[in-house]
Amino acid sequence: MATRNSGTNTNTQSGVGGGAATRQSIASSGSAVKSRQLTQLHSQLAQLSANLADTENLLHMTSVQAECMRGLGSWHGGLFMAASKVLGEESVQQQAGQK
Repeated sequence: MATRNSGTNTNTQSGVGGGAATRQSIASSGSAVKSRQLTQLHSQLAQLSANLADTENLLHMTSVQAECMRGLGSWHGGLFMAASKVLGEESVQQQAGQK
C-alpha cells in the first residue's frame, strides 16, 4: 500500500505542476491566437482602406465623365436641332414647289 500511496502522491504532484503548465500553455496559445487575429484584422483593414481609395478614385472619374457626357448631350442636342431646322426648311421648300 505504501507504494500505491507514493505513486498517487507522485501523480498528484505532477498533476498540479502539469495543470500550471497547461494553463500557461493555454494562455500563451490564447495570446498567439489573439495576435494572429489582430494581424489578420490589420491586413483586412489595410485591404479595406485600399479598396476605399480605389472607390474614391472611381467615383471621381465617374463625376468627370458625367460632366463630359452632359457636354456631349448638349452638342448632340444642338446638332439634332440644326439638322431638324435644315431638313425642315428643305421639306417646306419641297412642299411649296409641289403646290
